[in-house]
Amino acid sequence: MYPSLYQVNIRVVLSDLGRKLGRIATLDDVPDSLIETWADQGFDFVWLLSVWQTGPEARSISRSHVELQHEFQRTLPDLTIDDVEGSGFAIQAYQVHHSMGGNEALIRFRKRMQLHGLKLVLDFVPNHIAPDHRWVNQHPDFIAQGTKEDLEKSPQNYRKIATATGDYIFAHGRDPYFAGWTDTLQLNYGNPALQSAMLNELLGIAELCDGVRCDMAMLLLPDVVKQTWGIDSEPFWPATIRTVKKDHRDFLFMAEVYWDREWELIQQGFDFCYDKKLYDRLRGTDAQSILAHLRADAAFQNRLVRFLENHDEPRAAATFPIDKHTAAATLAYLVPGLRFFHQGQLEGRKKKISPHLVRMPIEPTDEPVHELYQFLLKLLSSNVVRNGIWNLVHTWEAWPANSSFRSMIAFQWQQTDGSRLLVVVNFADHASQARLGLSVDQLPSSFPLKDLMSDVVFVREARQIAHEGLYVDLKPWGVHLFQFG
Repeated sequence: MYPSLYQVNIRVVLSDLGRKLGRIATLDDVPDSLIETWADQGFDFVWLLSVWQTGPEARSISRSHVELQHEFQRTLPDLTIDDVEGSGFAIQAYQVHHSMGGNEALIRFRKRMQLHGLKLVLDFVPNHIAPDHRWVNQHPDFIAQGTKEDLEKSPQNYRKIATATGDYIFAHGRDPYFAGWTDTLQLNYGNPALQSAMLNELLGIAELCDGVRCDMAMLLLPDVVKQTWGIDSEPFWPATIRTVKKDHRDFLFMAEVYWDREWELIQQGFDFCYDKKLYDRLRGTDAQSILAHLRADAAFQNRLVRFLENHDEPRAAATFPIDKHTAAATLAYLVPGLRFFHQGQLEGRKKKISPHLVRMPIEPTDEPVHELYQFLLKLLSSNVVRNGIWNLVHTWEAWPANSSFRSMIAFQWQQTDGSRLLVVVNFADHASQARLGLSVDQLPSSFPLKDLMSDVVFVREARQIAHEGLYVDLKPWGVHLFQFG
C-alpha cells in the first residue's frame, strides 16, 4: 500500500479558531468535521507541524530578526507582533504546548483521529534545541561548544551563555553549508549520553503518536557530524529506530534528507525519505532526467516521499502554471512512494507560511488547482493506484526523426484482476508524439481506452498495438490517464 500524508500547521489552525471563538483555542476545539474532511480526502497520516513547547527566547529572536521580519511582512502586510511565535523547530521541551492543551489534549485529539482511521505524525528535531531548553543548565555537555576564537571568527555560528555551572560558548544548530540558526543550539552527538537522552525523548514521543518526521535527518550521520563539527560520533539512527520499533512495530520514521543520502538512511531503518531530487527535476523542464530518476530500483522508489511543496519550499501554485502544475502533480503523486500534501496546496494558495508565524493571509481558492487536486486525491484512493503494481512503459519515436518522444513519460499501474491505469505525460512546453510499448497478451482483440482526463473513449486494436505500439499525441504539458483492462 502506498499511503498519503497531509501536513497541517496546527498553530495556524488554532490561531484562526481562536479568533472566531474570542479566546485561546486548544486541540479540543478542532472540530470533528475538519478531521472528517482529512479522512474523506483519503489521507492515511496527518502531520501536525509545531505542537511542541517553544520558549520566550526563540520567540524574542524571531521577533527581532530583521531579515525574518521582512519575510513575515511580505506574507502578512498587516503583521502584528502576536503573529510571530518563534520557530516550531526551536523546541524547548517535547511536551505539547501548554496553549494547545498539553499532552492530554493531544491524546484526546489522536483518539478522535483514530475514529476516522487517521494516524498522527509529529515533529522530531534531532539536530538542535531551543536556547532556553533545560539541558543548557542541566547538561551543557549535551551541546556542541566552541572557543572564544570561534565566537570572534564566526559570531553567526556561536553565542556565549551564562548557565548554572558557568559561562559557555555554545554552537548554533546548522548544516555545513549555511550559517547557524540563531534561535537554536547544536546538540553534541559525540556524547553517548546525549544520544541516550535523545532516544528517551523519542520513546516518549512514540507514546503520543504514530510516527515522526525527522528534521534534517542526515545531519546526524557520523561523517556529516565530523565534517561540520570535527566531532567523532557513533551512528544514531539504526539502534534508535530498532529500539523504538521494538515496542511500536508500525511506528513511522520519515526523514527529511538531502545530498543524495536517501538510500543510506533507508538502510539505517527509515520507512520513507524525502524525494527532493524528483521535486527539483519537476521544477525544471528535462523529462529525461525525471525518467532517469524513476528508473531506480523498486526497493528505493517505494520508500520515497513525493511532494510538490512543503513548509520549506515555495507554494506549488506560485511555482507552476496550471498546465505544468497538472503534469508535475501527475508525475509526483502517481508514482510509488508516500504521497505528501501540504496545507493550502489543495486550494492553490500562493503565499508560503513561515514556521515562525501562527497566522496565514486570506487567499481565494484557485479553482483550477482545487479541481486538479480533488481529482488526484480521488484517483489516489483507487485500488489500482493504492495497491497495484507499477512499471515504466517504453516510448519511442512516432515517426523517423521525430525526437519529441523524449519529452514523454509513461508508466502504468496494474491489478491482479487485469485492470490497468496508463499514465502518459508530455513534460515539455511543446506538443509531442510517441509510441508506447504495451503488453496486450491479456487484452481482447479490440478494447476501449477511457481517458479519465476528458472522459473520451478510444477503441484500439490489440494486434496493431503489439506491432506498432500505442500512438499518442499530446499538447504542451498534456496528460493522458487511460483506464482499461
